[in-house]
Formats: sequence, structure tokens, C-alpha cells
Amino acid sequence: MEEHIKEILKILGENPERDGLIATPKRVKESFLELTKGYKENIYDLCKGAIFEEKSKSMVLVRDISFYSLCEHHLLPFFGKAHIAYIPDGKIIGLSKLPRIVEHFSRKLQVQERMTEEIAETISSLIKPYGMGVLIEAMHLCMVMRGVQKENSIAVTSSLRGSFLRDERTRLEFLALIGRGFKIPTP
Repeated sequence: MEEHIKEILKILGENPERDGLIATPKRVKESFLELTKGYKENIYDLCKGAIFEEKSKSMVLVRDISFYSLCEHHLLPFFGKAHIAYIPDGKIIGLSKLPRIVEHFSRKLQVQERMTEEIAETISSLIKPYGMGVLIEAMHLCMVMRGVQKENSIAVTSSLRGSFLRDERTRLEFLALIGRGFKIPTP
């Protein structure tokens, strides 16, 4: 990988042997390996031992989970926050595993739409909740630094399942709890 990075530097018109760039190929390689560590992890191993029997039917929410990822189209970063909620149906997952799931899928070359679905599908397969919602808000540097160059644009994706999809009150409660200004109507 380092030799290829040196070639890219040459194609850009740089001298990879100059003082400031000598260690760049190694640093870029290490950076890419860290930013794509999700390829070397098994998500089910990361969650092993953190699934528990529980009778609760109350919504579980972890919001504002920060993440950084790389756009698969331009290899530029996108970053933001993920919000995950579910209503248990006999099983819960350790709270710290929700950010770990986000981290796992964000550490691959990604598109936000797929990442949202992968997170929802993994949680669904692990605990089979009565309902769940995943909402991701992100800024994409491929939209900010190049192309359309709209620096304040935020992409929002969501995956709603079960009661979050069928029941408007549950969906509105989720949106209110993540602080999106929606009010839950009173009967």
C-alpha cells in the first residue's frame, strides 16, 4: 500500500522523498487500516455475552452516538451521530454494545443509507425487539469540500421496524426523545 501511495503523490505532482512527505505513505496506510477496521471484526463476536433475558417492554434509547466513516464513492470522511432505540420483546442488549455496533459498521467504506440498515438488521437479528428505530445524521465532506460544496448540509437516514413503523405514537416518542422537536400528541 505504501508504494501505491507514493505513486499517487507523484501523480499529484509531489515529491514523496521531500522532508514533509517521507513518512506520509506509512501514515496513510496506518490511517486507512484503522478507519476500515470493521472488515477485520466479527460483529457477533463483539456482542457475544451481552444479550440478556428481560421482561421489560419500555423503550431503550442510546442517542448521540458519534461516528466517523469513509464515503465509498470518494474515500472522503462523513461523520455525525446515530440514535438507536428499541422496545424489548424478551431480550435486551448491553447498552455499550449499541455504540460498538455503530463503530463496527462505520469503520468500513460506506454509504450512510446502507450503514443505517446494517445497524438495524444486526440489532434485530440479535434481540428480535418488538420494534426499533435507527436514525443517523451526518455531514459528508464529499458534499462539502467538492461537487455541490454545501457546507451546512446534513443527511438524515432512518430505519424503522416493528412498532416504530406501525405505531405513530411510538415513532413520535422516539423522535421526541432524540430531541428533534416533535411533540407527542395527547389523546
